[in-house]
Amino acid sequence: MLTHRTVRDVMTRDVVRVAPATGFRAIVELLHAYGITAVPVVDDADRPVGIVSEADLLRTQSAQEDPTALQPPPAGGPDRAGAATAQQLMTSPAVCVAPGATVVAAARLMAGRHIKRLPVVDGEGRLVGLVSRGDLLKAFLRDDRAIRQDIVEEVLGHVAGVSPAAVGVEVAQGRVVLSGTIEAPHLVPIVLRLCRSVDGVVSVTDRTGRTPEPMTLITHPEQHRNAEVRHGNHA
Repeated sequence: MLTHRTVRDVMTRDVVRVAPATGFRAIVELLHAYGITAVPVVDDADRPVGIVSEADLLRTQSAQEDPTALQPPPAGGPDRAGAATAQQLMTSPAVCVAPGATVVAAARLMAGRHIKRLPVVDGEGRLVGLVSRGDLLKAFLRDDRAIRQDIVEEVLGHVAGVSPAAVGVEVAQGRVVLSGTIEAPHLVPIVLRLCRSVDGVVSVTDRTGRTPEPMTLITHPEQHRNAEVRHGNHA
């Protein structure tokens, strides 16, 4: 059965996190030391309550007084002037995802909320990982041979009325080209849709066709009788 990879498969497990009381400078030092761009803020039970990102820190920095600046402080949004702790800096509440969610579900959640990362929490809401947009894109690094195998075995092999031996599958850089024969026209859109749902597939090109049905010449009975008369006269 065709299934997507899950958040558990791609998430970062060793997550750097901070407490609500962690100071501005300590957060900057953590981001620099670990080469990361954000940290979850967790409570005493290790449950995410927000996230502090570089963007949050920069908003606070941009709100500082600067008599020599050509641009005024940005208008709108929360007043971050004087924000000095993770609790004051963070974006909250934290939008989280379960480790068993598919990478597709996580990508849709990120896109819908316009966010770059999701804390991953267990059934009790405790932090067990972090998944970023870059983590989700790892699905497109799958080997072409693995993609082809999924299409042959999990797609073509499970659609009733489609013969895997009759359909050619070529995969290059995640781009799939189908050739050969799919007898029933109504099955073509189904096969294409399932192929596009395989992790790592970038595009699907359909070059399949149908086996032409043998032509049957149907004549009127009167034509047969006339032909027989002419044949008898000739004899």
